[in-house]
Amino acid sequence: MKYIIEHMDKKLWPWSIIEYRHISSTVGKDNLIITNVKVKDHKKIDFCEVHSETTDELELDKVCVLDPAAEKTLDPSDSANFDYLVFGGILGNDPPEARTKDLQIRCAERRNLGVEQFSTDNAVAVAKEIISGKKLSELKFTHNLTIDLDEGEEMILPFKYLLVDGKPFVSAELVEFIKKKKGF
Repeated sequence: MKYIIEHMDKKLWPWSIIEYRHISSTVGKDNLIITNVKVKDHKKIDFCEVHSETTDELELDKVCVLDPAAEKTLDPSDSANFDYLVFGGILGNDPPEARTKDLQIRCAERRNLGVEQFSTDNAVAVAKEIISGKKLSELKFTHNLTIDLDEGEEMILPFKYLLVDGKPFVSAELVEFIKKKKGF
């Protein structure tokens, strides 16, 4: 299975690079493709395949877009139906704005991972677990990850997080970035 992140923000933010690198370490650099990235930014993404074209312009077959608004939920049996799983690389707003609908790919089917919003790296990790044989209902999650900044300060990330060995699946590099910058 190949995992595609369609970069949908106008800029390639430092936190985006951190999150994309975390995805690469999760699925393997040979299984990750990031599309819609300006040529001047390609050097910043040296941990996977990168394209300036959109996913639609690559004209791939057997494509599934992961979209919280999709009617069907991704299922382990979908591993036989798709070669590519596509995710929108967007920093989610709270409340969600349903921007994945803007990700249009000809002939692609759509699946959801439930209706709640994940960070992109968590969406990929959850999809990988499902494609590897687990049902969504078998996975455990937490919500609203709290990151302590300074004494008396914290930042709450209002997303759904996969639990791995009882801990939220989050990049240590991202946590350090947020602590250093006191946000994004």
